Amino acid sequence: MYDIAALYEAESVEHAIALLEEHQESRIIAGGSDVLIHLRAGKLVGAVLVSIQKLDALRGISLEQDGSIRIGALTSFSRITQDPLIQTHLGVLGEAVSLIGGPQIRNIGTIGGNTCNGVSSADSGATLMALDAIMEYRGPKGVRLVPIQEHYVGPGKTALSHEELLTAITIPQESYRRCYGHYLKYAMRNAMDIATLGCSVNVRLTEDNQYLERVRIGFGVAGPVPMRSPHAEAALQGKPVSEASLCLAGTTVLKDVQPRSSWRASKDLRVHLVEELTKRALACSIRHAGGLI
Repeated sequence: MYDIAALYEAESVEHAIALLEEHQESRIIAGGSDVLIHLRAGKLVGAVLVSIQKLDALRGISLEQDGSIRIGALTSFSRITQDPLIQTHLGVLGEAVSLIGGPQIRNIGTIGGNTCNGVSSADSGATLMALDAIMEYRGPKGVRLVPIQEHYVGPGKTALSHEELLTAITIPQESYRRCYGHYLKYAMRNAMDIATLGCSVNVRLTEDNQYLERVRIGFGVAGPVPMRSPHAEAALQGKPVSEASLCLAGTTVLKDVQPRSSWRASKDLRVHLVEELTKRALACSIRHAGGLI
């Protein structure tokens, strides 16, 4: 039996926002894979919950007129992995979320919940960073479009105000046109485990597949929030497809990360993983793009 004070069922996005305004102590619940665990552990005793589970308008994946791909915040991990648009244009995102939990979690867990809990270990975070995702907030004052780099503001914290909902995540066409990516997750077990470190790379090669035209590198658990490596991305711009470029990437990313020791891994291990996973994910991305390395 869960110890909650009240549960409100939102009938629309506008209704959900109104409920959040009315109940300042409330929390949103969607799939419930995070909130219910906290309730069971006694961390949310007397909670007021606003359920958005029935808001089907927040589900689905579509190709917009400007070429961007829009993913509704309530879209489950399973649906993302299986969606034809994702498989054609954003395979790396489908692969990343397929590593979350087990089948039951992937069927109920949502991309919105995974990004709004603010944790650095969320498997979607590093890949959405590398894809320059845009977060769509809706609140009493309308719609706000927030670059994902500004979405995460601290451990377990996001830029969402209490009265706002994340309604969608948009991937610009520039981030997937002729781009190929790969996500690597290091964990103590092969399944049902939280990432010790995650690295996602997204690359575009020149037409002859000889040079790096565009590189994005995202990390999870390499700092307090999911993060990018601007130093490495800039250093790799225009570099040839070569082992030397892989080594350059591995060393340069260390300028941007802020790993720490925890009960799951030491700082030294995470620093080693940052360097090694960067090189491996970059090499795989280059191969996906048609480069020889």
